[in-house]
Amino acid sequence: MKAVIFAGGTGTRLWPLSRKKSPKQFEKLIGDKSTLQLAVERLQPDISPNDIYISTNILYQEMIQKQLPMIPSENYFLEPEKKDVGPAIALIMGHLNKVCPQEPVAILWSDHLVKEVALFKKMIKTASDYVSEHHETIVFIAHKPRYASTNLGYIHIGPELHKSKGLNFYAFDGFKYRPDESTAQRFFMSGAYAWNLGYFVTTPSFIYGAFKRFAPTIYTNTEKILAHWGKKDYDTYLKKQYGKVESINFDNAILENLDKKDALAIVEDIGWSDVGAWEALKEALEQYPYENITRGKVFLEHVRDSLIYNYEDKKLIVGIDLDEHIIVNTHDVILIGKKSSISKIKTLVENFEGTEHEKLI
Repeated sequence: MKAVIFAGGTGTRLWPLSRKKSPKQFEKLIGDKSTLQLAVERLQPDISPNDIYISTNILYQEMIQKQLPMIPSENYFLEPEKKDVGPAIALIMGHLNKVCPQEPVAILWSDHLVKEVALFKKMIKTASDYVSEHHETIVFIAHKPRYASTNLGYIHIGPELHKSKGLNFYAFDGFKYRPDESTAQRFFMSGAYAWNLGYFVTTPSFIYGAFKRFAPTIYTNTEKILAHWGKKDYDTYLKKQYGKVESINFDNAILENLDKKDALAIVEDIGWSDVGAWEALKEALEQYPYENITRGKVFLEHVRDSLIYNYEDKKLIVGIDLDEHIIVNTHDVILIGKKSSISKIKTLVENFEGTEHEKLI
């Protein structure tokens, strides 16, 4: 089995820790490891480092190699420019289609937290076993909703079609991206919808064939690039050719066009969280509601339901009479805000462009 981990996002919502030069997936948000390192760790020893591939921007190559020295350099797929996930998946699947067209491959992400690792591994392995026998299919690894989220996508699940090792495989009835509050509440109460994590197991031949059918421009461009694979001019040609296709999400390019009968979903609670924003990180790490989450030198008095992260060893953060606050201290920025207002970070940072603060992005 192969696994591909995508690690190319910029993580604006975790500013000021996450920057363009060092996005969130490379920072030590949880303990002493980055979420990228944790994503690789979750796969071992079931999947060898030789079978793990990393998709990222070329800007982050050196940083990733320092964090993941066990991953062979030839397993890096480096985007010369950001073109969304569609072209990136096409490039990797196109390569694997030439090497191991019918071997199961898991598509995963680098910026998530998974608490129930054993169950996660079981789901990946069981999905892989199914795909080994049904090459022209895709199995989504979905999550039982914990609450009615309006920030996540949903998978509409149908009746049970298959069972293996105690896991149910459900029919796939479609996607719904970020519903409004009333729709999210209806999804949550119905029991017929699961959070879409963006995780799935399939074969390179199936997905690359889907690009040929549904996204022929990306497919043709990818074929031109892969014709230079292993040659001295590959990097130069990749840089020249990669950006010649539209920037399109994989869901829009491929998944929304697949025949529903070719997909299934496994739905479990693996303790998953998308730690893409400070309030989401707090929710993922807290053991009980209203708990304070801290890191570094922090002293609190009468503080409730707050996250305070201090990345300076020589400075102490003292908080008094605070409620629902986010405070993040780095070497050049101190972020202070109410938890309910922290979602404004992305717009705030975007407004830095062209100003004296642009260097802080």
